[in-house]
Amino acid sequence: MLKFYFNGSPNPAKVALFLEEAGLPYEPVPIDVRKGDQFDPAFLAINPNGKVPAIVDDDGAVVFDSNAILLYLAEKTGKFLPASTPALRGQMLSWLMFVATGIGPYSGQAVHFKHFAPEKVPYALNRYQYEAERHFGVLDAHLAHHRYVVGDSYSIVDMAAWGWARLVPFILGEEAWARFPNLKRLFDEISARPAAMRAGELKNRFVFKTEMDEAARSNMFRHIADSAG
Repeated sequence: MLKFYFNGSPNPAKVALFLEEAGLPYEPVPIDVRKGDQFDPAFLAINPNGKVPAIVDDDGAVVFDSNAILLYLAEKTGKFLPASTPALRGQMLSWLMFVATGIGPYSGQAVHFKHFAPEKVPYALNRYQYEAERHFGVLDAHLAHHRYVVGDSYSIVDMAAWGWARLVPFILGEEAWARFPNLKRLFDEISARPAAMRAGELKNRFVFKTEMDEAARSNMFRHIADSAG
């Protein structure tokens, strides 16, 4: 059975959504980053970068990085891919990488400097908040003319966007959805799907550390521990 290494953060949520949508049997393996599970040698053998998600497929294939996993599983199963034309494949790869290299990293840094940085750095906060908002705005403008991100059907690109869209209020503030009505429309449509509900509830089947104490901060933000050492 496919093993799915995950926690409740946005990138694993994308993969959980695909697994539930596709009906693929899988064994969820929780990785509690606040406890430092990501540094276990057994997990580092699967993903040397020590990040979730990762999968080990039935045949032993190992894939890490959420967007790589989405593409791998979609191509393996033939599910949730746009129509097989050069134009749509180009769009799919472009928007999938837009989420991977733009929305995800800028949103992650925006969250860090807004909620977790031990000191407020106005330049960094403004920089990442601006870029997160800009990237969500690009996607919202595209969705003003398209029901889904690519083509006429729900695909892995929508799943990738949904993973991060779940955090829009946390990233940009409670009022932020009003600025992205088209993304909110897609987000609500996906969130109402039974598979999305199951994906969102997966983390509740396990106990993850909730305290952001010094040990958790050290495990999540290694530069702090490395600098202190």
